[in-house]
Amino acid sequence: MTILDILRFPDKRLRTKATDITDVNDDLRIFIASMFETMYAAPGIGLAASQVNFHKRLMVIDVSENNDEPLCFINPIITHKEGVEVTQEGCLSVPGFYEDIERAETITVKALDKNGEPFELSTGDLLAVCIQHEIDHLDGKLFVDYLSPLKRNRIRKKLERIEKDGPVQTSQTGPTL
Repeated sequence: MTILDILRFPDKRLRTKATDITDVNDDLRIFIASMFETMYAAPGIGLAASQVNFHKRLMVIDVSENNDEPLCFINPIITHKEGVEVTQEGCLSVPGFYEDIERAETITVKALDKNGEPFELSTGDLLAVCIQHEIDHLDGKLFVDYLSPLKRNRIRKKLERIEKDGPVQTSQTGPTL
């Protein structure tokens, strides 16, 4: 497998709306394995294909502590949302920044697995947050879009400076999705 390059905000390619996958085949499964490897290496708990410049509706997630519960979602659609919760989120495409974001507390999602088999999952907690976050990526939306324009602009400027000057140490306070 291959470690893929993760696009970083404000890269305009992150705003591309992903299209449905029409053929689940061995090449796609190899790409999915590379996405998992990239996510685990980052380290993160979720990765959308859009973040690695593949603009198809595909995302991988593993919110387990031991990285032993990998989930693959092809063409995911949230069919039900309920409640509201605020959780601190981070993002592999916006490294080093964590903000409180409002999301649905519980969701139901329909998707295909890595073999093209349909499934439905109802969940809450961190997994629900992660699914919503990654689907946003597939829709060309980032968690910084939930912030005020002033805060989003500050983050953009800091990341542009880091890109120019080199990485700066930050402390993690929430999951990186």
